[in-house]
Amino acid sequence: MRGSYILVIEMRRPTSIGIGSLGNLYFNRGYYCYVGSAMGKGRSLETRISRHLIGEKKLRWHVDYLLSSKESEIVLILCFKGKRRMECELARKLSRFASSFVPKFGSSDCKCKSHLFYFSDHYKLCDALASLSTARAKIAMTGKTEGLRRIRMV
Repeated sequence: MRGSYILVIEMRRPTSIGIGSLGNLYFNRGYYCYVGSAMGKGRSLETRISRHLIGEKKLRWHVDYLLSSKESEIVLILCFKGKRRMECELARKLSRFASSFVPKFGSSDCKCKSHLFYFSDHYKLCDALASLSTARAKIAMTGKTEGLRRIRMV
């Protein structure tokens, strides 16, 4: 099944992380929303999300570097099924509520400023997620340790 998704990542402590071609970046404590998609041939949301949940893996995408930090944890995943790429639309909506964004993060294949948005507190995060409310979105999983079997698509 193809579609787009949002990973809500909690950064427990401020930390610097080397993010591939972007170099060493500083991440504040708080919440980050990463917008991604699984639209390619032979790719599925389940496969892409399960890869994000794996602890040790080859670091390929910007988000892989962020998730490799012991200070980061995926706390929520929202999935949007469909054949239409919604990644940039979701990024634009999140940007309206975000405290800031990480320039060029995850957006090397589009014209977006970023696909990673920072929320300094959970109130801003809740407002942003509420703005995405749609019958096609489903909160799919909480807690990295609960595993893939908890992911459900709508």
